[in-house]
Amino acid sequence: MMDAIDMIYTKRPFYGVRKIEKQLRRDGKIVNHKRVHRLMQILGIEAIYPKPNLSKNNMPHPVYPYLLKNKVITLPNQVWGIDITYIRLKKDWLYLVAIIDWHSRFIVSWELSDTMSVGFCCEALQKALTVGMPEIHNSDQGVQFTAEEYLGILKANPTIQISMDHKGRCFDNIFTERLWRTIKYEEVYLKSYESPREARQSLREYIAFYNNERMHQSLNYLTPAEIYFGKFVN
Repeated sequence: MMDAIDMIYTKRPFYGVRKIEKQLRRDGKIVNHKRVHRLMQILGIEAIYPKPNLSKNNMPHPVYPYLLKNKVITLPNQVWGIDITYIRLKKDWLYLVAIIDWHSRFIVSWELSDTMSVGFCCEALQKALTVGMPEIHNSDQGVQFTAEEYLGILKANPTIQISMDHKGRCFDNIFTERLWRTIKYEEVYLKSYESPREARQSLREYIAFYNNERMHQSLNYLTPAEIYFGKFVN
């Protein structure tokens, strides 16, 4: 059922619980909205449209200003965005976190985990900082990205400005949302991973292809690596 919900949501991210329930019923699945709501919470997804209390973090947490309003992004490492998505296995699921450079669409780093813990997000951030240093780091107000452990890594690098999506803003992380759609349709939905090890290896190969070989129309048919580094990277 989670696979079906994930595929519907990836194709129609503006669908909420009710519409996903109706689509599942159209597809012949017996389900009710309470179960759909519970599974969407597990997946960490909800419809993309402006509404109050968009953030899933209901606990008191640090909130930083949103720094990207009317921001013109023209250079690599000007803005990094981070987000988490669900990756299905044949009999289980994992969570993928990725840090993407908004100018080049380059995936600076990524990690997989079987839980939504802050640890694998910190690992991704630390690995990204060995590649480059952003002027602005943008995230939502999720528990992982407002955790003291995660923010501590950012604050240890005083040149990094911390930006957080405002509640009620639905397209602040649009580049990462597009990345998830690309990874799902070009990689995940075409595979049936037997194990976390297989998923990790297959995703590693795909992300290398995405960064170094996949041409983007919006980048004048150059690859993310060509834009990010200024030349092709093997």
